[in-house]
This record gives sequence, structure tokens and C-alpha cells, in this order.
Amino acid sequence: MTHTAENSRRRTHEVENQPESIRGRNLFLADWLLVSMIGELHAEELQSLGEYAGIIGTAEMALAARDANRHTPELIQFDRGGRRLDEVRYHPAYHRFMEISQGAGYAALPWEGAPHGHLRHAIMVYLASQVEPGHCCPLTMTYASIPVLGKSAGPAFAAWKSSLLSRVYDPRIAPIADKAGAPIGMALTEKQGGSDVIANSTRAEPSGQAWRLTGHKWFCSAPMSDGFLTLAQTSDGLTCFLVPRWLDGS
Repeated sequence: MTHTAENSRRRTHEVENQPESIRGRNLFLADWLLVSMIGELHAEELQSLGEYAGIIGTAEMALAARDANRHTPELIQFDRGGRRLDEVRYHPAYHRFMEISQGAGYAALPWEGAPHGHLRHAIMVYLASQVEPGHCCPLTMTYASIPVLGKSAGPAFAAWKSSLLSRVYDPRIAPIADKAGAPIGMALTEKQGGSDVIANSTRAEPSGQAWRLTGHKWFCSAPMSDGFLTLAQTSDGLTCFLVPRWLDGS
């Protein structure tokens, strides 16, 4: 091959119209428009957002996001001995995102009494969604469930609220009393109604100090969660219930 031919072949392999390979960057500090719009935040609040954005914006986490989405969740119904499990297993990269975001206060921060908590939460949602939006679902539901459960009476709800406010990500499958932190999912819609939740047919009947729900849900958000806000019909109409993943130790 002549020198001219070699140069010509090399030019055909050069890529000039595509973005460069993934490189780390601070998603918060690099977003000058976002920073310019939130001038009311204090220096330490800006610093914490910058630290969070710096972690999830690294090239390492960009690759982790690719792994978390390439390896879809796997339903494991039984173990090798035939024992019922009903586990939804996720790739370690997904758990890494959950650990980082929950540790940064994604769900708990607005309810801890810190200034500008909801604004900082919204910014974290915006930042995390640019990297791996899948893990935003259970954390956003956990964030939204805290005021719902906080208005409910009884010591059982107090225990749940404490777990939801934890900044510790605990992916273990265990009763709520044994967990260091607990995400919340939701089971709202049904196949005959979709977004028309008034058409839900799941029934709730009193059972001692609790309720027994009977029905079929069409969609359940984040099925690996420790509890689920679930809609069901009572004699008084559509009502929201907290359904724990574990009942009576099973």
C-alpha cells in the first residue's frame, strides 16, 4: 500500500460528526443557566448540589447508567429448592445509583427542615434524570409518600415515616423493622380503568385492626419496594392504603 493510499484509508476511519466519548463533568456547575436561576440558595447548599452532581456526572457513572439500563430487572419467583421468593433483582449499577441519590437526600431532604428543601430536591431530580432516570422513580415516590403517611395516625405509620426519611439505602428483602431505610412504590391503576382510578374494582374489607385487599392491579411501580400505596374501594369510596411487602413475617 502506498503512502497516499494509507492516508486515504485512515481518513475513511476518522469520525468527525459525532460527539466525543463519555467524559466526566459536573452537571450542576456546568449548567450556567440553572445556576443563574437559583441565586437564593446559600453557599453550602450550592456546594452540596455541586458535590452530588460531581459524583453522578463522572464517566464511571455514565457507564454504570448504561449497565443499569442494559441489564433489565429479573423476576426470581423461586429458589433452587422450590421455595417462593418473588424477588425482583437489579444490576449492581442500579443499586449504586440508589445508594448515591438516597445518601444525598433525594427523598428525605425536603422533609428534614432544611431551607429550600423542595427546590434542592427538584434540582436533584433534574440532575439525576440526565444520567439514569430509572432510579428516580422509587425515590420520587418515597419523597411523595412521606407527607401522605405523615398525616396518618398510629405507631405503625410513625415507624414507616422514620424509615422513609432515612438516607441509608438498604436493598435487603426484610421486614420494615429490620431495614435501615425503605423505598415506597405505588399500585394505583387497573386494566379496566387505566388513569380512570374511579373505575378501580379492587375491594378493601375491614379485617381486625387492618384491611384485606382483594383485586388485580395492572401496573405496580418499583415492585422491589418495601411498601406500596394502593388504591382500593371501600363502602365510603376509593381509598389509599399502605400495603407492606412483608405481612406477619412472610
